[in-house]
Amino acid sequence: MLTRLIVTEKPSVAMRYASVLGVKGRQDGYLEGRGYLISWCFGHLWGLADADAYDPKYKKWNKTDLPILPTTWQYQLLPGSQKQMALLRRLMDRADVTEIVNACDPGREGELIFRNVYNLAQCTKPMLRLWVSSMEDEAIREGFAHLRPGLAFNGVYEAALCRAQADWLVGINATRLFSTAYHRTLVIGRVISPTLSMVVNREQEIARHKPETFYRVCLTCEGVVFQSEKMDQAQAEALAAQCAGQTAVVEELRETEQVRTAPALLDLTALQRLANKQLGYTAQQTLDYAQSLYEKKLLTYPRTDSRYLTEDMAGGVPELAQLCAAIAEEDPPEAILEKQVCCNGKVTDHTALLPTRSAGAADLSVLPTPELKLLQLVAHQVLLAVSPPWVRKETEVTLSCCDACFTAKGTVTTHPGWRKYQPSEEKTLPQLTQGQELAVDQAEVKEGVTKPPAHYTEASLLAAMEQAGREEQPKETQRRGIGTAATRAGILERLVSQGFVQRVRGKDGQTATLIPAQSGSALAAILPEPLRSPQLTAQWEWSLQKIEDGLLEPEAFLSEVQEMVTGLVSEFTPVEDAEYLFPSNRPVVGTCPRCGREVTESPKGFFCENPRCRFALWRDNRFFTNKQFSLTKEKAQALLQRGEVFAEHLYSEKTGSYYDATIVLDTSTPVPRYFLKYGQ
Repeated sequence: MLTRLIVTEKPSVAMRYASVLGVKGRQDGYLEGRGYLISWCFGHLWGLADADAYDPKYKKWNKTDLPILPTTWQYQLLPGSQKQMALLRRLMDRADVTEIVNACDPGREGELIFRNVYNLAQCTKPMLRLWVSSMEDEAIREGFAHLRPGLAFNGVYEAALCRAQADWLVGINATRLFSTAYHRTLVIGRVISPTLSMVVNREQEIARHKPETFYRVCLTCEGVVFQSEKMDQAQAEALAAQCAGQTAVVEELRETEQVRTAPALLDLTALQRLANKQLGYTAQQTLDYAQSLYEKKLLTYPRTDSRYLTEDMAGGVPELAQLCAAIAEEDPPEAILEKQVCCNGKVTDHTALLPTRSAGAADLSVLPTPELKLLQLVAHQVLLAVSPPWVRKETEVTLSCCDACFTAKGTVTTHPGWRKYQPSEEKTLPQLTQGQELAVDQAEVKEGVTKPPAHYTEASLLAAMEQAGREEQPKETQRRGIGTAATRAGILERLVSQGFVQRVRGKDGQTATLIPAQSGSALAAILPEPLRSPQLTAQWEWSLQKIEDGLLEPEAFLSEVQEMVTGLVSEFTPVEDAEYLFPSNRPVVGTCPRCGREVTESPKGFFCENPRCRFALWRDNRFFTNKQFSLTKEKAQALLQRGEVFAEHLYSEKTGSYYDATIVLDTSTPVPRYFLKYGQ
């Protein structure tokens, strides 16, 4: 019997597909039955190999070895992956298996996870692709009934692979370059660095802001407050005194009709921003909750970057609106405009986020509260998106009094449209006519202060990441910012987990602002422009999209990245006095014999705090390792204080015996040398 092997990204998805396909035979690491084998990965099983896989000399970090530019990429199994990889290889090799179905998540990373397994298992059997945006039974059956050729997704795979290789090239080289220059481990990333710079730049803008006090004169006439322009205090006090008890005249009435179209449906980034603003969720929490809802068949595929539906879905929009009204516990829209949410040209791999039909029949009360709130947020957005425009009339009235002008604005909604689901406060004005005289009931001076830019929240930073560098990209292309909808949450989490950025909760205890830590500000200060620039990273994201679309060769992109990395290394000059940016909390073991600065201890050895000095005593120096000598803190102190240290039980490679001697430090050469002196 011919068998089809299905490989999923995680066990839970394999169980879901097995349930729909009726595969019930449980085996160790897979399921079997009805002509199917269903097995799984645990996310990535393979990763790009570390630098020392290419040459053992790379185990030690040296600037002289940079840049490291592999010509043939090597891979390594990730910890804990050996057993599952061996199983997948064995299943692919089974004689009865004729086709392999890539059922990993429908996106770049899912494609890369599968292709690494397929390629490194040296499998050559026909490859098919399952690409579904919903975990509902009907969608799964439809997907398996219309499997697509795996080779049709080569562009997706190549874009994912190029992204991984570019991250390796920048991460390995920049991390080693900066770490060796500044004598501390500084983790540098292709997308994390410009994002950090954005947060630090905003903090600097806030710090540079000088509050300026200004004043306005406010006249109260018939219960309405009219404001003057900004002025200094003396002018304001004089004008208020003049206007008190006077009569003002209506000089101008301007009425305009404003039509605001409904906001679009949600992609992942828009959902993360909205959930951060309204619910206080972090970007990663939103992604996790959305993924859980997807696996429960209640939400469509979460890692989408589209905010529209395809035009052939227009007929189902009224039913969708009814479903969303029930989930959001709202009334259905009075009118449903299907066409404004449907556009083929704005849909990429997946449509906008939607509740599924299954959500309408499910008992939502059993959902964890955060997931329920998120599902209701998506449903609520659908109601807004399919509703008619919000139409309102805005009136601006200008008064004159004592040769000064004062204005007030009022708004009245004439057709609520989508604002029915998002009411806003309105300010109504009394009926006034041009030339009408109004008694000034009160004239007072109001003080104001200019405000600095706001700290980033996750919502505003996600928006900035999405927009970064777009102005430099061709208008006819799908413009990209920093990262993708699927990766931005991970970027923010890395900034926090690595201690570069702190989340500071506001007074409401919900919305957090993002503040750079001292280490984050220090790192941003030493980064050169290519690593700080959001424009470069956004350009790379655009290039990756072109690779996915088959419009750019991967080699051309990687050549550009290698050129940038090579230039980064060759043009690098350490920032002067950078040691003051990185206050060391490492133990001081002595004084540098070359420059007189402190020498501190780190896991790899003992280093001068002056990055321009570069004096170092390495623990794994070959002189020490050959003699089985351990350079402890106490022995390093002796070398620095006296220039020598007595060592017992040194190993002789020639005789295989052990002996005692004094190790002498010679600092007359650029790299410290050691020699032996016998006898105490």
